[in-house]
Amino acid sequence: MYPAKAFLFDLNGTMIDDMAFHIRAWHRILNDLGADIGLKRVKEECYGKNGELLERVFPGRFSEEEKSEMSYNKEKVYQEEFKPHLQLINGLNIFLEKASAKHIQMAIGSAAIMFNIDFVLDGLNLRHYFKTIVSADEVTISKPDPETYIKCADHLAVPYKNCIVFEDAPKGVEAAQNAGMPCVVLTTMHTKEEFGTYENIVCFIEDYTDPQLDKLFE
Repeated sequence: MYPAKAFLFDLNGTMIDDMAFHIRAWHRILNDLGADIGLKRVKEECYGKNGELLERVFPGRFSEEEKSEMSYNKEKVYQEEFKPHLQLINGLNIFLEKASAKHIQMAIGSAAIMFNIDFVLDGLNLRHYFKTIVSADEVTISKPDPETYIKCADHLAVPYKNCIVFEDAPKGVEAAQNAGMPCVVLTTMHTKEEFGTYENIVCFIEDYTDPQLDKLFE
C-alpha cells in the first residue's frame, strides 16, 4: 500500500464539513413531501445518489424526471445555506499541496451531482489538484458498490491496492473495501463505533492535521 500512488476523496463530509446542511435540507424536503421522518432517519438515508435516497423513502412514487428535478432543487437549498460556511476541513489545503508536490495523483469520487461538485471546486479553487472526477452521473450504482472508486483508479491507471480512499461514511468505507482499497476515515459525522468491522481502515482522523497521515507519504 505504501507509498500511496493515488488519493481518492469523497467530497461531502470528507473535504468539506457540510453533511449537517445536507441532512437539514433533505429533512425539510422529505417531510414537505409527507415522509414524516426525523433527523436521525434522514441521516441514515444520506448516502448514494439523490434519486436513490428518494426511492428508498418513497418507493415507486416519483419518475426519474421528477427525482432529478427534486435533486437539483434540494442542492440549490443546500448551496444557499452552506455558501457562507464553504471552507476546507482543517489542514486539507496543506495536505493537498504536499500530495501534489510528491506527484501523488488525486481524484474525487462522490455520489454528488456535478452541480454540487462544481460549487465546491470552483468556490475554493481546487480543480487543479484533481486529474479526474467521478460524480453520481458517471456510475450506475452508488456506494457501497465499488464502481465509483474503481472508475477513479482506472482513470488514473493506478492499481487499486495503491489507492487510498478518504471517506466519512460507513457506506463509503464499504465501497472502498469492495474495491480492494485501504481507507482513511474522517469522523465528521460518524463515530468510530459506527464503522463496525471494516478491515480496510488505515486510521481514523478528525481533520487533516493528524500526524497519522505522515505515514501515507513514507
